[in-house]
Amino acid sequence: MSMHQSPPGAQTGKFGKPRTRISGADESAQRAENAEAPKIPNLLGRIAELFRPHRGQLTVVVVLVLVGAALSVIPPLLTERAFDEGLFPPDPANEGATTGPNLQVLAWIVGAMIVVFVFSALLGVWQTWMTATIGNNVMGALRVRMFTHLQSMELSFFTRTKTGVIQSRLQNDVGGVASVLTNTVSSVLGNTVTVISAFIAMLLLNWQLTIVALILMPFMVYAQRRVGKVRARIAGETQESLSEMTAITQETLSVSGILLSKSFTRQQNEIDRYADENRNQIRLQVSQQMTGQWFFALVNIFMSSIPAIVYLVSGLLIDNGASDVTAGTIVAFTTVQARLLFPLMALMRVSLDLQTSSALFARIFEYLDLRPTIIDAPDAREVAAGETPGAGRRGPADAASATALGRVEFEDVTFRYPDATDDSVPTLDGVSFVIEPGQFAAFVGPSGAGKTTVSYLVPRLYEATGGVVRFAGDDVRELRQESLVGNIGIVSQETYLFHASIAENLRYAKPDATDAELEAAARAANIHETIASFPDGYETVVGERGYRLSGGEKQRIAIARVLLKDPPVLVLDEATSALDTISERVVQQALDDAAKGRTTIAIAHRLSTIVSADVIFVVVAGRIVEQGTHAQLVAADGVYATLSRQQEQSAQLPGLAR
Repeated sequence: MSMHQSPPGAQTGKFGKPRTRISGADESAQRAENAEAPKIPNLLGRIAELFRPHRGQLTVVVVLVLVGAALSVIPPLLTERAFDEGLFPPDPANEGATTGPNLQVLAWIVGAMIVVFVFSALLGVWQTWMTATIGNNVMGALRVRMFTHLQSMELSFFTRTKTGVIQSRLQNDVGGVASVLTNTVSSVLGNTVTVISAFIAMLLLNWQLTIVALILMPFMVYAQRRVGKVRARIAGETQESLSEMTAITQETLSVSGILLSKSFTRQQNEIDRYADENRNQIRLQVSQQMTGQWFFALVNIFMSSIPAIVYLVSGLLIDNGASDVTAGTIVAFTTVQARLLFPLMALMRVSLDLQTSSALFARIFEYLDLRPTIIDAPDAREVAAGETPGAGRRGPADAASATALGRVEFEDVTFRYPDATDDSVPTLDGVSFVIEPGQFAAFVGPSGAGKTTVSYLVPRLYEATGGVVRFAGDDVRELRQESLVGNIGIVSQETYLFHASIAENLRYAKPDATDAELEAAARAANIHETIASFPDGYETVVGERGYRLSGGEKQRIAIARVLLKDPPVLVLDEATSALDTISERVVQQALDDAAKGRTTIAIAHRLSTIVSADVIFVVVAGRIVEQGTHAQLVAADGVYATLSRQQEQSAQLPGLAR
């Protein structure tokens, strides 16, 4: 097997750079990213609509969150009772003194605490399962919905939009809302209830100690924000470094990248580039870890300081005769206070999380709101069944349909590409022709004349700006797109094969094809003997984009795939222009065999491949300036004859013969 390389074409995008949730990055950067999100009317209503199928489960989740948050403040209150009534109960006979532990009361309190802990843990597991199930189901449905919608978009959408942008919407944006769907709502509810419940519990225990704890709380929050910003900055740099490493990997370890680096002996340069970025990544990871350690050390200092200060204030209150400050009160109070900090900090980030989630949903809905410009008419119909002359491939039909099937007609067709201005020169300008069933028709002319555009309009990959394109006697706008394309086979210059076996690539045209059908199609495409020579035969994996095969082998497999589809109309878009002379002859023979009994439209660069065509249309600047057979056009001594002489002269020059 041979190796073939063809550089991928670049695409320009209408919708700008891919946008993602900036995980751990600076808040200002995330807010700026959110501000660029599109404005979607009734966004909250549309988000809520996504959850409608799960509203019963959502109600259960809300109840679980509220109950779980409320239960979280019960253990501290039971702790107070355990100390004051179980471990150190007051002595009724001696005011201010305590008796020995009341084991019966203590057992009941400890039992109640264990029950609360177990119940809270079970509720937590249940809540996590339900939120994960709901969130991932909504995300999965959203991803499939977007993928389905993108499949319906016209070809021009993909030619003007970067593939990376589309992938970002599917992966990063939809994936980014997963955490929102599974965590944000429950986090907001749970933390809010926890903070409120803890604050109430602290007031019930002792209002003076509550004031002391809350006075110090802003300092802790301020410290958390300062340290958090440092962590965010380093996290952002780390993410950029990871992106750079990913880019280097994609560029240099792809088939094209490896071929390029080996061709110019630049492997060591690429290794050095990757190693440099790897060292930068190590430095950032260490910095991030150390910043985190200082952060947690600072939090621990604050967390340790507040209880210590509470102890001091409690001592002062007791010394001044406060009777409501007991050992149980102090222990319970410090326990509640410790549970207040992190929910409070989490709530401080809620606004940014909600803003980020809204931005992600807005970008998702922006794509879902795109409407294909080429859609089936409400009364669209199937292409009428019939028999193409000589093919013997269709079911019974009357003479009219037998004649019409395979007939292609352009009537005064004008076309401009979607991104062209109204005052620009049209790509096609008043093009009219008729190709009868079974004819071999070729379109030739200079580059950019509009030849390939003709091949796009026949299967309605683009919509004609003016005039009428007819297929089998019907306006293509009146036919179902699936039925229209189902009757057309396309072989392009750049063959696309999946990273799968040859058999799987062939069955893309007909999933239920038998092995015998695969072999018949491969023989007709003059590729069976080559496939049989491979160690794994039809199970040979062709590699990414078919790189393990030569250009001629890939083209013949593409022809076999089209033959397996067995369409009445065949469109060949410069299918041999990138091949060497030997491969061209083999592929051309396969194309000639495939064209027998079918209407064939060939977009040709080399005139030698279409000399036997029934009719040749010469296209110049979007107009058909000549038509006829090869002999007629040469005799006319016009544009075609000039092109023919130029190619003959080029073929005779040393070094240019192919």
